Amino acid sequence: MGLPASWVTADEAYGQEWRFRRLLEELGVGYVVAVPKSQQVKSLAGFWRIDELISEAPEDAWQRLSCGVGAKGPRVYDWASARLPAISLFDGDEPTHHRWVLARRSLTRPEEIAYYFAYAPLTCTVADLARVAGMRWAIEECFQAAKNECGLDEYEVRRYTGWYRHITLVMLAHAILAGLAADEAAKGAAETTPPAGSSHSPWQRSEGSWTPTHPLSQRLQSSPPYSKTTTTTSSGHEPLLEY
Repeated sequence: MGLPASWVTADEAYGQEWRFRRLLEELGVGYVVAVPKSQQVKSLAGFWRIDELISEAPEDAWQRLSCGVGAKGPRVYDWASARLPAISLFDGDEPTHHRWVLARRSLTRPEEIAYYFAYAPLTCTVADLARVAGMRWAIEECFQAAKNECGLDEYEVRRYTGWYRHITLVMLAHAILAGLAADEAAKGAAETTPPAGSSHSPWQRSEGSWTPTHPLSQRLQSSPPYSKTTTTTSSGHEPLLEY
């Protein structure tokens, strides 16, 4: 028993294994798995090495898409894809999924291209496939953080039961730490985020047109009710208004 999964993503070690991919297809689980550049693409349309097939893609076949958010913002790459013909022996007369070849190209180093096989529901787009491919980084970062912070890989056991207890407790501890960190980050953001309406731009929109408004009058209109108090200045000039 385990949690149901809609998608599986994996590196080349798993992606190049056709038995693994076929198992997922039989279970009806979508996948986006990395494959080596020498991977053979075999379909009713022909046979190619995947890197040779992608090299023949026209330039307008590439789309610039984000596959997720990283430490420095969105992870944006150029993506090319081609949908493979259905295999009637496996898919039947009314397929529910398509098979794809997918490539990810670096913007700054175009010679760096990663290759993927994908199996996805009929309604999926290339953007969906790119998003799933990008999930692998988040998973790998999670495991690395669990190793560094909670000792995920620091166990000396000989049996599955001992290993399972260690992994379960470590992942539970990591989940608690992640929740505490998220709470602290949200609290810090709330303390530093200025309240809504604090901007005093003189440009205000009214009835479909822009009108300039004096900053002082804008603040008076947006401020809560105030009481007028008289405070005499040391120089004896007009009283000050305190809000």
